[in-house]
Amino acid sequence: MNTLITNGRVIDPASGTDKKADIAIADGKIAGIGNLPAGFKADRTIDAAGCVVAPGLVDLAARLREPGYEHEGMLESEMAAAIAGGVTSLVCPPDTDPVLDEPGLVEMLKFRAEKLQRARLFPLGALTRNLAGGVLTEMAELTEAGCIGFSQADVPLADTQVLQRALLYASTFGYTVWLRPQDRDLGKGVAASGPLATRLGLSGVPVSAETIAIFTIVELMKSTGARVHLCRISSAAGVALVRAAKAQGLPLTCDVSINSLHLADTDIGYFDSRARLNPPLRQQGDRDALSAGLADGTIDALVSDHTPVEADAKTLPFAEAEPGATGLELLLPLALQWGERSGAGIARAIEVITSAPARLLATADAGTGIGRLVEGGVADLCIFDPALEWQVEPDALKSQGKHTPFAGYPVQGRARHTLVAGRVVHG
Repeated sequence: MNTLITNGRVIDPASGTDKKADIAIADGKIAGIGNLPAGFKADRTIDAAGCVVAPGLVDLAARLREPGYEHEGMLESEMAAAIAGGVTSLVCPPDTDPVLDEPGLVEMLKFRAEKLQRARLFPLGALTRNLAGGVLTEMAELTEAGCIGFSQADVPLADTQVLQRALLYASTFGYTVWLRPQDRDLGKGVAASGPLATRLGLSGVPVSAETIAIFTIVELMKSTGARVHLCRISSAAGVALVRAAKAQGLPLTCDVSINSLHLADTDIGYFDSRARLNPPLRQQGDRDALSAGLADGTIDALVSDHTPVEADAKTLPFAEAEPGATGLELLLPLALQWGERSGAGIARAIEVITSAPARLLATADAGTGIGRLVEGGVADLCIFDPALEWQVEPDALKSQGKHTPFAGYPVQGRARHTLVAGRVVHG
């Protein structure tokens, strides 16, 4: 089906485009932007008046809960949440049950996702077998099965020698290792260390739990030549270490979650388990540093950190509640809100959820053009109304997980249409 999108404001940060233009789509690809191909006839026309036409969103951190945790989320529900939020490509960590440490499990997950014909799925393989931190997985076989990198998810590697071997092996074959920077022993608390955690009597996670891990990773990168992506940094000190490592030319990238970017430890309030997150919410100074780091490019991407949690696991005392929050449908409006409030602007806000994260998937993308709008590239698009105001109502979200610290928050900006490979999958 040929589709014509008219009257929209086209914003493509990858090319610096920001103009009113029509977009022609044929055979799942962008056939023209502005200047339509000769003889092009549309089977469907979408009027995008008052809307922004942007690349489909790319989310680098989304748990889909399959296999093993279907009581908290299923591919059907979480993929529906993704496209409702304008997300057309997403990366899932390997901490499923069973863990994604065997090629057959990865192939089955990708097959299930492709059969749904919604968002594109890019799985991360387990760095060590069963995430136990002992034996390295068969990275080559997992890559052939479809993994775009290797991760320990939220399970820190306690043995530095194992981490060194993993980075050396990954470097040899050009793989990227995705690591959540957290020291195993210092990171056992449930809230960020500080006056609030002390007052509430909650066990604390000091900033040093993150900085020690980053320092170790950076030093091992220097000796192994490995490429590393740091997942969900949360502190001002962590941002400073990343900035220094990048200044040295190290192949280091990182992301931050919508939770850490917008919230602080005070949002825990009176033991609100919806704010029980991993990494824990830190102080306002850390939040400000994360915002500045995202604006100046020290932090490469913004992620939803989508982690649906069932009610029984969330409605518990704060320290016992399962960490996590739903986020796929909130990534776009919270990115736009950050762009406006920080002064970074709408183009940078779109960039950190499209072309910037897409660059980290360049090998898996194989030149199809996700995260950008280019003639001949794949037609993954998000058409959103930047002025549409709405309130976050958990029960109205598509995700099976209904718990979010943003419940009741007023936000602005919502996807009206989502297209994947030229097909309208939402709207």
